[in-house]
Amino acid sequence: QVQLVESGGGLVQPGGSLRLSCAASGSIFSRYAMGWYRQAPGKQRDLVATITSGGKTNYADSVKGRFTISRDNGKNTVYLQMSSLKPEDTAVYYCNAQQGVFNYWGRGTQVTVSS
Repeated sequence: QVQLVESGGGLVQPGGSLRLSCAASGSIFSRYAMGWYRQAPGKQRDLVATITSGGKTNYADSVKGRFTISRDNGKNTVYLQMSSLKPEDTAVYYCNAQQGVFNYWGRGTQVTVSS
């Protein structure tokens, strides 16, 4: 069992930056592939970025070059550094942990990009 708690969301102006954090507890964090997903009102939940247990990263085309996912296994935490934010990045951002058939979600943190 893994518990995930996101933090760092908020209101930011277009062009600004935010860093999201996801603290994990309850299992061996380093074994899990971690990811960030987002869901805008009325839309499906979409992948933003993932990072494997070995540190390999993958990004949605819409955030490549602007977002960076990273993990600190010593702190059981995964981060999403977001820069050059756009209004279309507005969504609830969810943290995800996967290992084999196990799949866990956090409750999400709201990111709003608006002037």
